[in-house]
Amino acid sequence: MIFSTKKEKKYTFVEAGEGHPLVLLHGLMGGLSNFDKMVNFFSERGFKVYVPQLPIYDLPVLNTNLTTLAKYIIKFIESHIEEPVTIVGNSMGGHIGLILTLARPDLVNNLVLTGSSGLYERTFGDSFPRKNDKSYIRKKTEEVFYDPAVATEDLVDEVFGVVNDRMKGIKTVMLARSAIKHNMLHDLPKILTPTCLIWGKQDNVTPPEVAIDMNKFIPNSDLFWIDKCGHAAMMEKPDEFNEILYSWLKDKV
Repeated sequence: MIFSTKKEKKYTFVEAGEGHPLVLLHGLMGGLSNFDKMVNFFSERGFKVYVPQLPIYDLPVLNTNLTTLAKYIIKFIESHIEEPVTIVGNSMGGHIGLILTLARPDLVNNLVLTGSSGLYERTFGDSFPRKNDKSYIRKKTEEVFYDPAVATEDLVDEVFGVVNDRMKGIKTVMLARSAIKHNMLHDLPKILTPTCLIWGKQDNVTPPEVAIDMNKFIPNSDLFWIDKCGHAAMMEKPDEFNEILYSWLKDKV
């Protein structure tokens, strides 16, 4: 199913289904299409699914950080949804979910993290070496997944375009630094919201130890593993991911 993108005020988002609100947050190099199969699955099973486009490249340079993005999603929930939600965050989107849940637990019924940053992650680093070398960018994009075939030519082109756009490249590096700086280790025990961790066993970006530590320090958390799966489980193993999450959520909404 192809979903139309809505534009209302300063927000661009996908909306589908009716029922308990699910808000899906993409990662730094991600986008709305990362969640296509999730939107299909949950919109047909009693959920109203929202996928907001994070304004990664639209923020003023001084405000290009995760806290600003968390505030943006808080305002989106307050203005467009007007009730507590389940947050599902991948990679940087998970980190934003953690910051948001800590700041406004009244807005979050459940928190779902997959390949979330917040403790530590392997990134491009402080710059994009060999950014004009497409084969290098392809290799780096393929490393996000267990199966390199998931890194389609379109996805590689998208990443290549970002790293070779000077301002987008600068803001991408700034957000990667913000994620490293905004370490959540001492905040995790304060998150009392029911939390579901769904992790690829072969995640090279936020390796399995991250999931184990999050599960250890978030008091009310459950951890599920998906084998032969990398950093974006909802893209690489969507059927397995959706079934795990649906089973976990059924008793909670």
